Amino acid sequence: MPNKITQAVILCAGLGTRLKPLTDTIPKPMIPLLGKPMLEWNIRYFKRHGVREFFVNLHHLPDVIMNYFGDGSRFGVRIHYSFEQTILGTAGGLKNFEPTIGDEFYVIYGDMLSLVDYTKMSEAFRKKKDPIGMQRTELTDSYADADVVELDADMKFIKIHSKPHTEKYSNAHRMRGVFILKKEILSFIPEDTFYEIGKELLPEVVAAGKNFYGYGCREYSKGIDTIEKINEVENYLKSIN
Repeated sequence: MPNKITQAVILCAGLGTRLKPLTDTIPKPMIPLLGKPMLEWNIRYFKRHGVREFFVNLHHLPDVIMNYFGDGSRFGVRIHYSFEQTILGTAGGLKNFEPTIGDEFYVIYGDMLSLVDYTKMSEAFRKKKDPIGMQRTELTDSYADADVVELDADMKFIKIHSKPHTEKYSNAHRMRGVFILKKEILSFIPEDTFYEIGKELLPEVVAAGKNFYGYGCREYSKGIDTIEKINEVENYLKSIN
């Protein structure tokens, strides 16, 4: 049986401006959901799928996260932090972990709650031919507000279309914020540069002929950038607990 993926990056450097005044005193990943920080929900859920080591980038109010989680031992995990003096974007934030991270790892955005079955996702990843990465995707015909990707029959990325869109695509998949990445992909990210996963890193990887795949699933995940979405996520958590 293939080794499990035991490391995850949770990107937590954003300012959370759309959730002010909540984010005046706490970073967005620390917003409580049923009394527990969103970041804790994600760490505990990853742990259920065998993840024991976390890499967290920080910028806005970093001490709030570090004081709460420490080195992770209270939660039965190990946490490494990287502070960004200047925000480096979703891909730029990954680059700082290159010297210490292992060969395969999950990545999620810290402003979302994800209940994806990571074990099943990793099993799908193992079945792909020479993958450099995989991203959760969702077939859609409604994508005015999203970057989308066209996939082939094996779910391999063919072409990425960033918003705003000027045409319709016959096989458009919304790009969601859950990934498995191989360390090799970090070599595409420039040092100390603002760089985004969807708009810059993945188009470059696809153009280089690397095999990057989509992954469809039905599990719940939700990006949280409004009070209404906080309430929606809390109601969902109440319904399953």
